[in-house]
Amino acid sequence: MTAATTIFRRPKTTSGFWGWVTTIDHKKIGIMYGYTAFFFLIMGGLEALLLRLQLAGPEGQILSQAEYNAMFTMHGTTMVFLVVMPMSAAFMNYLLPLMIGARDVAFPRLNALSFWIFLFGGIFLYSTFLFGTTGAPEGGFLAEEASRLGSAPNGGWFGYAPNTEPQFSPGTVLDYWSIGLQIIGLASLMSSVNLITTIFNLRAKGMRLLRMPVFAWMSLVVNFLLMFSIPIIAVALFMITFDRQFGSQFFQTANGGDPILWQHLFWLFGHPEVYILILPAMGIVSEVLPVFSRKPLFGYAAVVFAGAAIGFLGFGVWAHHMFSSGISPVAQAAFGLSTMTIAIPTGIKIFNWLGTMWMGRLQFTTPMLFAIGFVAMFTIGGLSGVTHSIVPSDWQQTDTYYIVAHFHYVLFGGAIFGIFAGLYYWFPKLTGRMYSERLGKWHFWLMFLGFNLTFAPMHWLGLQGMVRRTWQYAADMNLGPWNMAVTIGAFIIAGSILIFMWNWTVSRRRGAEAGIDPWDARTLEWTIPSPPPEYNFAEIPTVTSLDDFWHRKYSEDEEGRAVRREEAGTLVADLEYRGNNPEKPIHLPSPSYFPILIGISIMLIGYGIVYNSFAWGIALLAAGVLGTATSFIGWAQEPAEEPAEEETDGEEH
Repeated sequence: MTAATTIFRRPKTTSGFWGWVTTIDHKKIGIMYGYTAFFFLIMGGLEALLLRLQLAGPEGQILSQAEYNAMFTMHGTTMVFLVVMPMSAAFMNYLLPLMIGARDVAFPRLNALSFWIFLFGGIFLYSTFLFGTTGAPEGGFLAEEASRLGSAPNGGWFGYAPNTEPQFSPGTVLDYWSIGLQIIGLASLMSSVNLITTIFNLRAKGMRLLRMPVFAWMSLVVNFLLMFSIPIIAVALFMITFDRQFGSQFFQTANGGDPILWQHLFWLFGHPEVYILILPAMGIVSEVLPVFSRKPLFGYAAVVFAGAAIGFLGFGVWAHHMFSSGISPVAQAAFGLSTMTIAIPTGIKIFNWLGTMWMGRLQFTTPMLFAIGFVAMFTIGGLSGVTHSIVPSDWQQTDTYYIVAHFHYVLFGGAIFGIFAGLYYWFPKLTGRMYSERLGKWHFWLMFLGFNLTFAPMHWLGLQGMVRRTWQYAADMNLGPWNMAVTIGAFIIAGSILIFMWNWTVSRRRGAEAGIDPWDARTLEWTIPSPPPEYNFAEIPTVTSLDDFWHRKYSEDEEGRAVRREEAGTLVADLEYRGNNPEKPIHLPSPSYFPILIGISIMLIGYGIVYNSFAWGIALLAAGVLGTATSFIGWAQEPAEEPAEEETDGEEH
């Protein structure tokens, strides 16, 4: 029996299925976030492939009008709220405590609760495919779809009123959409408070704010964005839910409401949301590029403050989504200027990333390729985005495929490429093994080719007049060849994802052992064993500089060149041994069933609200409220740590 198993006594119920159900370990929660988000990535990808099959040629017949509306609504909703946001949360949950030298997040059980609420919110939203009903006003073009069981939301991921009002969208599918997003948003709000508190209060000794890794900084900015923007969309979703369920008139023009109010509320959340999606990927790339350029990040402080500036300015550009809605010329001019302004900190980051690679000893590993792909694709998306600050140009582009091309270059070429860079970079830390570089590079090049074949032609399609959100186009528009190319590109992307899945599955079981520091990295998570023990750090580290781990391994010669210290190998070996063999007992908070019970109860409340006109719906609502209340009471009575009789003098907490 090793020293680690004799000194570190595991809390009860930490292994097997129930260990995952009751865990409050930030690493396990991060892993569950990641796998759940990847499942939804597959779902969103299948929805996108159906859309592309429908549009591969003129007068497509693969989907009906109603089915097309449902697929593009669920694709957008899934990719934004159920893929990129939770995948970023997966990185934050797993890595933030490791990067700042902490043993866990500030509120471990709240962390578990946020995951279970997210999971059951996603299940609730997707259960519309089983239980949702849709319909149309009498005589409407969707009248044949009325009351059909097993439908999906069809109002677009943006849910514009008055289309989402009950007289225009009868049935329950949009109730599933609005309530599901409220549940998912609750999870994000909880997580943001938790991670902000963690960063401010649990940093290792000596880790000042400007010694934190850039990923930690971008996570801090993102969680402040979440904390201030989620309540805005929550208000809008409450309003639409009350309009649909209880007869209020917030967006009913005939009764004094205003549908433009929905647009203001949605985009006041929606544009900060763009940076909520992209800033974590910027943080990931800022960690990957220095490691594989063999140089420190160029202009660290500038990158940090540019990220903070993006977060601040992100709240001042929302109305460029509304230039065609009839807002005043003064507002159009103001928001056009603010859209130009936000390009400045974005440009600073791009030039700093290029400066990091300039004259570096580049190593073109898979994470490096994805990081470089991120910089290139995001730059293209940023440049096409700046064109929308020109109001007359935006008027022409806003309802065309030019916009679809732009935001996919930002959110796929940006966020998804950045996420894959991070998945490959931290794969050895997560699993203790190395992935196949050959398969990783096949994945990158196929995704890079497929991505550009899919989304670059959309710029031309938009400029040639192809309208977005339309299920068919006429043959005489001569748009068929470009659309066929786009569809082929989408299936190439799907093939690249299959390669990634194979690489991940095989490598995590049979890959070569990674060791503690396979990349010769710079940050604290690489100073502990791979995968990390439950307690993270056998001894909380002391930090003396930015990139502290790198400075412990390297010195500089008289000409300022990095020279690896003779004792660096011994240092790494010693860190690995000490990480597995703590000198003192380490207690962690005990696992708990209550977070998952609260998540299930909140899902039941959602069903109860949707079906509140039925007796069994009221019963579900009552069961959910009772389950939530009793679970919180049980949570309050639960001991935060292991029983006192198991403790030993001199333990760390």
